[in-house]
Amino acid sequence: MTLNLRMAWRNLWRHSRRTWLTSTAMIFSNVLLVFMISLQFGSYDMMINNTLQAFSGHIQVQAKGFNDNPKMRSSVPAILPLADELRGAMPGAHVASRATGFALASSEQRSFAIQLIGVQPEYESSVSTIPGLVNQGRFLEDPYAPEIVIGAVMARNLKVSIGDEITLLGSGLDGSFAAGVVNVTGIFESGSSEMDRGLAEVPLGYFQETFFMGDHGHSIAIAVDSLDLVAAALGQTQQRVEGKDGLAVLDWNALHPGLKQAIQADLSSAWFMYGVLIILVAFSVLNTQLMSVLERTREFGVITALGVRPRKLASLVMLETVLMGLIGLGIGVFLGWLVALYFNSVGFSYPGMQEVAEKFNLPGKMYPSVTVFSMMLGPSVVFLFCLLAAVYPALRLFRLQPVEAMRAV
Repeated sequence: MTLNLRMAWRNLWRHSRRTWLTSTAMIFSNVLLVFMISLQFGSYDMMINNTLQAFSGHIQVQAKGFNDNPKMRSSVPAILPLADELRGAMPGAHVASRATGFALASSEQRSFAIQLIGVQPEYESSVSTIPGLVNQGRFLEDPYAPEIVIGAVMARNLKVSIGDEITLLGSGLDGSFAAGVVNVTGIFESGSSEMDRGLAEVPLGYFQETFFMGDHGHSIAIAVDSLDLVAAALGQTQQRVEGKDGLAVLDWNALHPGLKQAIQADLSSAWFMYGVLIILVAFSVLNTQLMSVLERTREFGVITALGVRPRKLASLVMLETVLMGLIGLGIGVFLGWLVALYFNSVGFSYPGMQEVAEKFNLPGKMYPSVTVFSMMLGPSVVFLFCLLAAVYPALRLFRLQPVEAMRAV
């Protein structure tokens, strides 16, 4: 094996310029793939976190079936003590209780059906970005005050502003008629027309009193600092909820099934472009190795006539490809890691990104995900395709005729 390795290394540098040109193509593609894939994974993390931080959180505790069919009767009993228990069991997590209902909101001029959310004012800002998006007035403060925070589109539709009154009509937990009058204390603008048009928040205590909820609620939202902590938080939450009949623990995949599908679709389209780059590099390797085999036809013919089997020569060509691929892999991954590490520190943005992000209370930069998987995924595929490209030149040696080969010029 040592002799074969020495021979393959020597043969590789018989034409150093050609070897370096092919290796440079592999290095460039590997650097590009490492940076683009790590940036893509980083953008997915940012997209997931931004979506979950907007309202839902990473995990939710709900009554079974509430996520698919949000009925008022599908409630969680003693929701505040359960939230306090989860908050104490997971010091690094952010926990907030909520209640959800549908009501008819009426101003002096118009009426619209809205989704009304009862929230804990002191904890809601830790699991949702809505409190930070209030650009007129203020967010909720008193847990029992008749106050409401609405979206900008809803404010325009109802023709109300800060300080105006809105009448709420709905159905309570027991099926009875529920009604209340609240003052508009804040108007938020999330950038989502659907949320700004149909979502409003009131204090949880007021919601429970108005809709005859007692100590019930509908969900407990749990947010963690990163996606890597979701699995651990999910396990701890399930342990705490285990034994409580009628409750379910849902992670972000269950809460937002379309989000994962969108990521998979984007990743598939991106790999189509990556595939074009990888195939071009593979053809470069194919051309290099085929030229190497053809120019050594006479040499291979002499060696074959001396009794060396074609399988030995084919393995030598493949070993040369492996060495060339390792050069491109090693240097490419190292340079790509340096580029990704730099942008992971300073962030990556394109013109206009920060201005748009500020309007929606979102980060103005993307940060590549520097992990072993993101670093090695693209270069590993390049290495594999380069090996496959060398199969054809290696197979030609099995059809080599010693006499004809030695006559080759």
